[in-house]
Amino acid sequence: MDTVHDLIREELTKNGYVCEPFSGFNRDELKKIIGDYFGIIIRSKFRLDSELLSLADNLHFIGRVGSGLENIDTAFAAKKNILCLNSPEGNRDAVGEHALGLLLSLMDHINRADRQVREGRWEREGNRGNEIKGKTIGIIGYGNMGSSFAQRLKGFEARVISYDKYKKGYSDGNTVETSLNEIFETADILSLHVPLTEETHYMVNSLFLEKFKKDIWFVNTSRGPVVKTSDLICKLHEGKIRGAALDVLEYEAGSFEDLSKNLPEEYKILTGSDRVVLTPHIAGWTHESYIGLARVLVDKILEAFPGSR
Repeated sequence: MDTVHDLIREELTKNGYVCEPFSGFNRDELKKIIGDYFGIIIRSKFRLDSELLSLADNLHFIGRVGSGLENIDTAFAAKKNILCLNSPEGNRDAVGEHALGLLLSLMDHINRADRQVREGRWEREGNRGNEIKGKTIGIIGYGNMGSSFAQRLKGFEARVISYDKYKKGYSDGNTVETSLNEIFETADILSLHVPLTEETHYMVNSLFLEKFKKDIWFVNTSRGPVVKTSDLICKLHEGKIRGAALDVLEYEAGSFEDLSKNLPEEYKILTGSDRVVLTPHIAGWTHESYIGLARVLVDKILEAFPGSR
């Protein structure tokens, strides 16, 4: 298993599983042992591609502690009848709260004002904010994360609309299902909650952002490569993006736990802008979600494979 909450080991052991850690193993070592295991649990450090999975002759399931499955070749796994399980329900609340916090920090200039006060500057007019009330908030992707964000917006008296290419009939008391074109036409705020796939890679680029009728505030708590950073910066300079709050960056390393070593000039522009709020991929990273992610995943594993192994 990758480094995960002890609850997973404890619960699986209670149900007859033998759990062995391999957090210190490299890829070559993993290739030698993967064929021996009934299940494997990972976070994001290992990429389970077709080469590795082709060696996993006894593997019945892959458990991903978290939501994204982009580090697993799910198509190849399906061909081998390997069940892929994830646990987005475990940190949906954390992501919803963090997205709201980012939006408030962005629209009320909280980060900038805090820094100025610490420097002995008392600039009230320069930090006059904008209210969420009365704004139209567009959410793209209405799964666990998007719906959690919408739920937390309910008390702000905003108009919350959402678009999900793969879901229909999900309008509820927190959002109104709409078209992507309606978001382009009416949104004041855009929040992304989509997985990283070939389809969503660089989904947000200059052409996409130019379709918005209004200048918008932008929030991304999904995956960094969904956004083409150079185009986002261009639209920030033009004013089409009024401000951007990013929990994820295109420049993250494969494990999402570090930044790539060769950071481009665009990164310096982001960090130097007082219209950008940045956090290090921690939207779903709370003490509560650490337990929640483990609990959800182990429940799914035991539901699919309840017997002793």
